[in-house]
Amino acid sequence: MAQYEEKIKDLLEKMTLEEKVGQLQQCGPSLVGAFEVSFSELLDMMFDGKISEAEFGRLMSTAQEDFHEEDLRAGKIGSYNGIKNAATANKLQKIAVEETRLGIPLVFGYDVIHGYRTIMPIPLAEACAWDPALWEKTARVAAKEATAAGIHMTFAPMVDVAKDARWGRVSEGAGEDAYLSSLFGMAKVKGFQSEDLSKEDAMVACVKHFAGYGAAEAGRDYNRVDMSMQRFYEEYLPPYEACIKAGARAIMPAFNDINGVPCSVNKWLLTNILREKWRFDGMTVSDANAIAECVNHGIAEDKSDASRQAIEAGMDMDMSSNSYSESLVQLVQNGVVKEEVLDRAVADVLRIKCELGLFEHPYQTSEEREKEELLKPEYRTLARETAGKSMVLLKNEGVLPLKNGTRVGVVGGLADNRGEMTGAWAIGANPEECISIVDACNVQGIDYIYIKNLEEIENCDVVVVSLGETKDQSGEAASRSDITIPEEQMELLDELVKSGKPVITVLFNGRPLALGAVAEKADAILEAWYPGIEAGNAILDILFGRVNPSAKLTTTFPYASGQCPMYYSHINTGRPGGKGKFTSKYLDTPLEPVYPFGYGLSYTTYNYRDLEVVESREAFIASATITNIGEVAGEEIVQCYIRDLVAQRVRPVKQLKAFEKIKLDPGESKKISFTIPYQELGYYNNEMEYIVEEGTFEIFIGKNSDDCLSQKIVLYR
Repeated sequence: MAQYEEKIKDLLEKMTLEEKVGQLQQCGPSLVGAFEVSFSELLDMMFDGKISEAEFGRLMSTAQEDFHEEDLRAGKIGSYNGIKNAATANKLQKIAVEETRLGIPLVFGYDVIHGYRTIMPIPLAEACAWDPALWEKTARVAAKEATAAGIHMTFAPMVDVAKDARWGRVSEGAGEDAYLSSLFGMAKVKGFQSEDLSKEDAMVACVKHFAGYGAAEAGRDYNRVDMSMQRFYEEYLPPYEACIKAGARAIMPAFNDINGVPCSVNKWLLTNILREKWRFDGMTVSDANAIAECVNHGIAEDKSDASRQAIEAGMDMDMSSNSYSESLVQLVQNGVVKEEVLDRAVADVLRIKCELGLFEHPYQTSEEREKEELLKPEYRTLARETAGKSMVLLKNEGVLPLKNGTRVGVVGGLADNRGEMTGAWAIGANPEECISIVDACNVQGIDYIYIKNLEEIENCDVVVVSLGETKDQSGEAASRSDITIPEEQMELLDELVKSGKPVITVLFNGRPLALGAVAEKADAILEAWYPGIEAGNAILDILFGRVNPSAKLTTTFPYASGQCPMYYSHINTGRPGGKGKFTSKYLDTPLEPVYPFGYGLSYTTYNYRDLEVVESREAFIASATITNIGEVAGEEIVQCYIRDLVAQRVRPVKQLKAFEKIKLDPGESKKISFTIPYQELGYYNNEMEYIVEEGTFEIFIGKNSDDCLSQKIVLYR
């Protein structure tokens, strides 16, 4: 980075206050058209049912984008969010480079969450593959497509640990475990950024939401977060630190507060932890309108006060609230904010632009490259492969795999809805490029009937019914108090079961669902999530056995909504749930989940035996032998957990520490070993010191968090 510092210093000396503040302004195009209210008001009207979706679309078809070009020429804009094609990006970049006083290039950001045009499975789904190499590959494809469209920075990965299925944004992350989320985030950072940010197909990974957003109270989006510092350090901070160690160059603070201080103005978080403790020297970018929302939080008197607090806390770039642009110049002129504080923020932004090579090569794409790069056949192949590796087989009463020639009844609106296959945050997707189940049946020559009249079931051998959520029922601003399958869908399932035909349920959803009733009734359940552009093909690959399912859950599936938050790494109470009256349990639901963390079936069966734990000076080595005792080859995700049985603070009943995905032919055995350093057995005590204690630990190796071999060891140090 040192090679850029002289250039940055030189620019800062030449810049006016207005130009400095301009570098911190991330602007989005405004929409203007044949409507008399703002776009946000119009959107609210649609969601509130005051206008139809069709009427909203009609009005929006009249809209034009206003890029605020006069502000750009005046040096008042340093970045844009939402630019989605090469022509527009190059047009705006030309103004910045050739028509502004200092010629400082723009950086373009976009939410490339799980693909740009080639839409991969949602992150929660992809995490179920337990495959860091695959995660990196899909991020690389996303970066190649997005950069071809002129994008320099993605607001991803999201590494919020999410233990409450009611929270809609569970769909955007890797699930409930900090270790798995860390690996997921690191792989995505490497895939997005590649090895050299200055290459035209590399883009900045902006890790979000820093920090603790996945613990929003009651699972309600934008809500507060209140927890102990020990838990914050152990369960919620590690994925962000891991991403920074992997080289992430941007961080997005979260909407929520941490113990009373919103992340957007939290100096302890943005300076003490991020910059001083972790030595982060990249750029921070606010979430949309988050700085201005500090007034609503009640921690700032007005936008000017919020701006002062944000920049002094360590917030560099203001996304779309206009707080900095409206107040920072005056705050500096009046001596309320020191100019060196402003300069530090501007330097962070300029440094990223230098690393991207924008000063030397501001036009990093073209319309020709954009056309050539999008939706390559090999990208669709990877999307299909990834979807197949992400789908979790939850139940199979001998129905699957289907045999060729089976006449399949396909039921449910989600089976023939291309637009629903992408899930939330696939804003660059074209629904017509997606493959539904019905599309795939036609393409693959499957003998099927798309059933609209239940009497047609009699003509089928088996029924495949699509159940779950629509894509707008998960993701941002899509928290739900009730995560059960809708009543009308359950009524449909009941009717199908009454037919006597084998019923296969394919689930489309962006969160764990309360599946108690479905698990009791269906003969087979395939958790497809939102599989992306190759959804239908990947689903049929599994249903017909061309792909042997291997995915495992990264979230716990509760029996009922009222069990939330529910997660495997919980703490035991003094009265653990049991048969007795006065134990920690519900009166009206089972204590256990329907499907535990790490769970997933295969078309073959794996036997675990011969657990052995060997201690060395710095680590213990746990091993077990896994045998494929079934009749087909498959992949198994072998998981290793630990438990600290007695400590100064109560510890989780299990913690994931390692895993390995292995391939086994029928009858084949492999001995799998995990080396776990003793340093990873520690925790933060009440004085916030990280300690590793002597004592008894239980080591687990198994198929999932519930089904494990175990052995105890005594650690002496």
